[in-house]
Amino acid sequence: MTALRVLLAGESWMMSTTHYKGFDYMTTATYETGLAYFQQALDGSEIELTHIPSHLASQTFPQTLDALDAYDAVILSDIGAYSLLMHPDTWQRGQTSPNRLVLLREWVNQGGGLLMCGGYYSFAGIGAAAKFYRTPVEEILPVQIMTFDDRIETPEGAQPVVVEPAHPILDGFEGEWPVLLGFNELALKPDARLLATVQGYPLLAARGYGRGRTLAWASDIGPHWCPEPFAQWEGYRRLWIQSIEWLAGRR
Repeated sequence: MTALRVLLAGESWMMSTTHYKGFDYMTTATYETGLAYFQQALDGSEIELTHIPSHLASQTFPQTLDALDAYDAVILSDIGAYSLLMHPDTWQRGQTSPNRLVLLREWVNQGGGLLMCGGYYSFAGIGAAAKFYRTPVEEILPVQIMTFDDRIETPEGAQPVVVEPAHPILDGFEGEWPVLLGFNELALKPDARLLATVQGYPLLAARGYGRGRTLAWASDIGPHWCPEPFAQWEGYRRLWIQSIEWLAGRR
């Protein structure tokens, strides 16, 4: 069987820190990604992962349907809408460029598979700045996105609850899932299928759109909201492999 080709955009960040030591100070810069557990979960599977870091997405995320067709599934994880909307041709040179949120909608309509994972810059996000509400991406997702800061922090731990164990994505799961430390508040669309909840809110939801499929996962794919006990749980690998297989029409 041929490998499944998956594009993940997001899950990276840069930090600049100033250290003060009396009258003296220095500045350091770091670059980090949140992909380690997710990549490890896909190791040894028939899934080939391509990563576009957040700071490169505006320029390198696919700009045509043909370019998107190189992938069986696309994942947006902790990356805001503006990072896809503002190509350098538009932002720096005042020229027209493709609206990649519209392209994603059409690509899914023609048979693609789209997953949005939660985070501070997913769905509505911090200060509602991720701004996927009222966009073509919200139109195709299985959830409605809030117009306000949708982050719910649960440092005490929030227990996921499976509500449709017979769904192909959840095949083979047994027992209680580890707790999560936060998630994005979402509302289920009437024609979507609710697979799992957390504190009564949608955690995992699925939907068909045209000839394609979409998924929403309301929490992180790694720390902090998805803590190490969850990321190291045997079900973590099963969850992502089976989700990708479903998005690609192999389940």
